[in-house]
Amino acid sequence: MREDDTVVNFPTLTTAPLSNVSECVSALQRAQDRPPHLPGLVVMHGPSGYGKSTAAAYAANKLRAYYVEAKSTWTRKALLLAILREMGVQPARTLYEMADQVSEQLVLSRRPLIIDEFDYLVDKRATEIVKDLYEGSGAAIMIIGEEQLPHKLKAWEKVDGRVLRWVSARPVSLEDTELLARLYCKDIQIAPELLLRIHQIAKGSVRRVCVNLENIRREAGINGWREVDLAKWGTREFYTGELQRGARA
Repeated sequence: MREDDTVVNFPTLTTAPLSNVSECVSALQRAQDRPPHLPGLVVMHGPSGYGKSTAAAYAANKLRAYYVEAKSTWTRKALLLAILREMGVQPARTLYEMADQVSEQLVLSRRPLIIDEFDYLVDKRATEIVKDLYEGSGAAIMIIGEEQLPHKLKAWEKVDGRVLRWVSARPVSLEDTELLARLYCKDIQIAPELLLRIHQIAKGSVRRVCVNLENIRREAGINGWREVDLAKWGTREFYTGELQRGARA
């Protein structure tokens, strides 16, 4: 695990969502509501830590989408099995039959499908299966991956031509940082200059913002703080995603 891959349990977004969340929901909803003659695939891409998976989870909940997160060990069969498990459908024996089952359930349910961490599957010919699922169902399907995902998909012309919208994940904004502070540190008043510093250090990463907010929340609990500013934070370290000096790789 890289230093920047620290696991963070993001807060449930119960108020106005982050910018990437709004963009993700809007793009998938547009694919759902598109006229029949338009393509229905959506591709969301961007750097690690930008909150793509959080946005996808929110969109899945809001739009009742089937959601699977690919793993590095997955094959085409593993992908289909995971989708059928998410759908609550007993899988058939062959890939052909399983793909038909997924397509049929997408048609019957009229629900979209989200496949996260799709980078793991591009080189395993799973891209063709996604094309088949789309062709067999006409459903709105969103695939999510890192910055190079659009470039990788360009090699698959039959998929590339079926994309309705390419969504580039945005770096976390100061407004996003303020929203996360309200959600994640409800009992603490964090001064604007400290939030600005957290935003600057994050360099676009929602994950880094959340780690720093959690560190502030924890430190505030230890010290009994109700308000925190830069002066009170003092020389304490911020989380930058970089390996700290003296730390082991």
